[in-house]
Amino acid sequence: MKAKRSPIITTLLYLPLLCGAVVSWPGVACADNIRRIVHPDGRIEYTNVAPSKSSQRASGNHSTETVYKYRRPDGVLAFTDQRPLHIRDFEVLRFDCYACRVGSTVDWYKTPLNREAFKSDIIAAATEYGVDPALVRAVIHAESAFNPKARSNKGALGLMQLMPPTAKDLDVDNALDPHQNINGGVRYLSALLDRYKGDIKLATAAYNAGPGAVAKFGGIPPYSETKAYVERVGILHGRYAKP
Repeated sequence: MKAKRSPIITTLLYLPLLCGAVVSWPGVACADNIRRIVHPDGRIEYTNVAPSKSSQRASGNHSTETVYKYRRPDGVLAFTDQRPLHIRDFEVLRFDCYACRVGSTVDWYKTPLNREAFKSDIIAAATEYGVDPALVRAVIHAESAFNPKARSNKGALGLMQLMPPTAKDLDVDNALDPHQNINGGVRYLSALLDRYKGDIKLATAAYNAGPGAVAKFGGIPPYSETKAYVERVGILHGRYAKP
C-alpha cells in the first residue's frame, strides 16, 4: 500500500515581524511573497525569504501548485502544499485552473465527482438562469475543484474563478462568498450560452479564454490550455449529467 504523503510545511517568523514591524529585516519580504524552493536533497520549502541564486536555479517553474497559508494554534504562520484539514481559517495564495494544466495526469473519466457540495446554490442559480446544473458543477470542478477560497495567479477568485472586473459587472461584491460566486458565475455562463446559441464548447471556451478570443479565431481558440479545458469540462459535464 502506498504510504500517505505528509504535508510539506515550513514554519516562518511571526507575522508582526514580517508585515507590520517597525524594524526592517534585510532579505525578509511581506508574508504574501511566497517562494517555493526545491533543495538538492529533494526537500521542498515555502518561504518568504529571498532565496540564493542556487536555490532559484533549483526551484524551477511550479506556478500551477496550490499553496495554503494559515496560522497554527501557537500563533506561528505556516505554509503547506496540502489543504489544512483541521484549520478553518486559511488563505489560498496560489491556485491555477484545475482543468487547464495541459500536462495533467488526472483521468477525467474516472476522477471522483462531487455531487453534494454547494448543491442548493447550484440548483438555485441554474434554475434562475436556465443552465444545466450538471454543466455548472462541471465548470466548478474544472475551475477550482470546489475550493471556495481559490485564487489564481491571474487574479481569478472563488469556485467559478471570477476575474474582479467580471465579478463587478455581475454585481458580485465578494467573489470568495460561495453563494455570490456561484450566482455570478452561472449568470455569466448563461449569457455565454445565449451568445453562442447553446453551443457548450464555444461557451466554455469563452469562459476560459474570453469572448474576444473566440471571436478572433472564429471558434475555440488554438490555445493548448483552452482546448484541454473545453475537452475536460465536456467529460465532466457528461459524467455529472448521469444519475
